[in-house]
Amino acid sequence: MITKDSLIKVTNKYNGTVGYDVVDLGVHRNFYPNESKEITFDELEKLSFTPGGDIILKDFLEITDKEAIMKLFSQEPEPEYHYTKEDVKKLMQTGTLDQFLDCLDFAPESVKEIIKDMAVELPLNDIAKRQAIQEKLGFDVTRAIEIKNTKYDGGDEDNSGDYGRINKRRTAPIKEAIAPSGRRYKPENKE
Repeated sequence: MITKDSLIKVTNKYNGTVGYDVVDLGVHRNFYPNESKEITFDELEKLSFTPGGDIILKDFLEITDKEAIMKLFSQEPEPEYHYTKEDVKKLMQTGTLDQFLDCLDFAPESVKEIIKDMAVELPLNDIAKRQAIQEKLGFDVTRAIEIKNTKYDGGDEDNSGDYGRINKRRTAPIKEAIAPSGRRYKPENKE
């Protein structure tokens, strides 16, 4: 039985810092990526009543206690709420397209961010799943992979023997001649 003083494990599944204030309790908390904390049920309940608190609990933080989830959300969350990085990896590599589409439709924002990161990190080779990410999340996986693999000097050639030189002259410079009159441009003689 959960009471107001029951400690509930809460984990930040988002790639960034998640913070909130519960003014009634004088509490300010920050969760760093993948950080877990034990929070009283009373604090979580009051957070759910604050503006945006419900979104923080459903989309960015994960609560593992089923009884606490039922009391806070009034229903069992979608299975994607509890997806880990390993679950997302398995879904991308061996899951069906329908399973993947369901995940994109019902997953919280933190899991969608994991999907974007993993699609580039793996990389995701399934074109249909790449297109689904583009359509549902507005994230172009193919372009992100191209950018990740682009050489820093902007060229496609290998500059390994260049010893750290970043810029290369591509063409000969335009010569600049100063005419005796002080002009920079000296027109050609047309004789």
